[in-house]
Amino acid sequence: MTVVAFVAAFIALGLAVGFVAFFGGPSGAREAYLTRGSRAFKIAVPIIYIALGIAVPAIVLADGKASTGSGGALASETPNTQLNKGKTLFRETCWSCHSLKAAGAMGVTGPNLDDIGQVTQQRVLNAIKIGGTGDGRMPPGLLQGKDAQDVALYVSQVAGR
Repeated sequence: MTVVAFVAAFIALGLAVGFVAFFGGPSGAREAYLTRGSRAFKIAVPIIYIALGIAVPAIVLADGKASTGSGGALASETPNTQLNKGKTLFRETCWSCHSLKAAGAMGVTGPNLDDIGQVTQQRVLNAIKIGGTGDGRMPPGLLQGKDAQDVALYVSQVAGR
């Protein structure tokens, strides 16, 4: 319902902008509205804007639970702390070199992790351990133990999606 209200508001706004544009700017539109518009048009425009000015905020306020994230497919899901830690560690350690859409990373020297094919947790762990492909472009062992596992889980879950 909230979406419908916003779409209606944007359509009304678009019509208003079109009206202003077709009549040569704000002063031309005002003159056309006051002198050339029919009586019904002069009554309808203020009613539409007043109704939208009241209806849109009222609908949004009435649908307050939706804004708290209490609905939708993921509402009952609890966040995975290992994934969150992996994302944080990825941003701290890997972000500057690698590109990964899910993390908002736009690295320039490392490969784009969304485009390198199937990314499994083991593949990421091996890359962290040996330093990428082992050609010396990535330092080996940037992360150790649980941190490496968290990053590997995160990257394997989000790469290419």
